[in-house]
Amino acid sequence: EMSEMSERSKQNVAHGLAWSYYIGYLKIVLPRVKKSMEEFSRANPNVLACRETWKLHILVPLSCDFCDDLEKADSNIQYLMDLAETTMTRAGTKKRVYKHSLYTIRDGANKLWHCAVEYATPLQSLHAMSQDECAAFSREERLEQAKLFYRTLEEILRGSKECAGTYRLIAYEEPEEAETHFLSREILWHLRQQQEEYVLSEGSQPHAPSTTLHSTELDLQISESDLPQPLRTDGF
Repeated sequence: EMSEMSERSKQNVAHGLAWSYYIGYLKIVLPRVKKSMEEFSRANPNVLACRETWKLHILVPLSCDFCDDLEKADSNIQYLMDLAETTMTRAGTKKRVYKHSLYTIRDGANKLWHCAVEYATPLQSLHAMSQDECAAFSREERLEQAKLFYRTLEEILRGSKECAGTYRLIAYEEPEEAETHFLSREILWHLRQQQEEYVLSEGSQPHAPSTTLHSTELDLQISESDLPQPLRTDGF
């Protein structure tokens, strides 16, 4: 009965997508990110100066709509190169390739920042479902699912020892009126925050905090009743 209620209210969709994304992808690639960054930094010592940004930056647009080409989404974001590939046999596919792309982010003062960044691909499924009559997702339901996906993924990754310190979730809600460089500013805010954390870890004084609206100010809270409930009640 609880399973049927969850199915009717679509509460299990984002929850399942978050777990699938973690088990089938992030748990595989994230533990290798630091090593790839270190290898790149040794070959390019002046590019990735701040160790705190040696992470995979995962974009989570709550609209679930995004452009596959980051350079087309924002002209201040330019592809630099790919990090070293990881290959493994997976689900019957020989030598499946996993890789991440490094990008150059230009700020308002023409300073160049660098980071590995990509979208959370399961959000494409949520967006496609909202466009499919069979799924019957309304725009409001899609937004709630995106919030639930973010919250679930955040909780999963927070509890993962293998992935600690290898990622940065960047959740955001795009403004109603299109802004040419909104995405680059959002990424830059997070890069600056990490740089401040790096400076603090080195024992220096922090920089003045950014006044830009950022992801942590978004209302991402979902009531406990909205979360998927376990089918068993014995704690297992």
